[in-house]
Amino acid sequence: MIKCTEYVPSQKIDEVDVKNKLLSAILTSETKEDKLDTDLFHVMATRRSTRKFAEKQIEDWKIDRVLAAADTAPTAGNFQGFEVFYVKDENVKEMLVKAANNQPYVNAPLVLVFCKNPSRVKLNFPPETLAKFAIQDATIACAYSQLAASALGLSSIWIGMIDEQKVMDAIGTNLRPSSILCIGYPVQKRNPRPRRNLKDLIHVI
Repeated sequence: MIKCTEYVPSQKIDEVDVKNKLLSAILTSETKEDKLDTDLFHVMATRRSTRKFAEKQIEDWKIDRVLAAADTAPTAGNFQGFEVFYVKDENVKEMLVKAANNQPYVNAPLVLVFCKNPSRVKLNFPPETLAKFAIQDATIACAYSQLAASALGLSSIWIGMIDEQKVMDAIGTNLRPSSILCIGYPVQKRNPRPRRNLKDLIHVI
């Protein structure tokens, strides 16, 4: 039986009486350990998917920021129709490898499973619309975490080829997963690959 525990950030502040004060403290606190890449466009231009992670442990304050970034993502009606499962258990990670078509790099230093939770979206729309909002919410949140990881000098791989039921069984939830985000220090930094020409990507009407 998988039991979830509460996540306690390593960032400590004296008072949390103001909404989002802890989140703000995490995202804006200064750090002496590493210099952050605060140029968003450089982060986007240099981000690469990584399938080989070093065994180096990720600092707690970096994990705080990756998770806090997900919390800042825009969502339908600001209802945040998603949940994040931070997987620490090594046995669960191995189960997720099997649930993700036996992709071994799913067993990464930091594994986050983003799940849809349409019940949080309190809008007057049909269930199928709320479900669509929830998957959009989960997807955007995952993307925010991925960019945050890159800004922190980490690399990641987005896993979309998953057996949803096996993932749900592995993490012990009835919420359907949208993706798994695997994060760690890269064994080797890789340069961005060429993309298609803008004329083939952008269509002006």
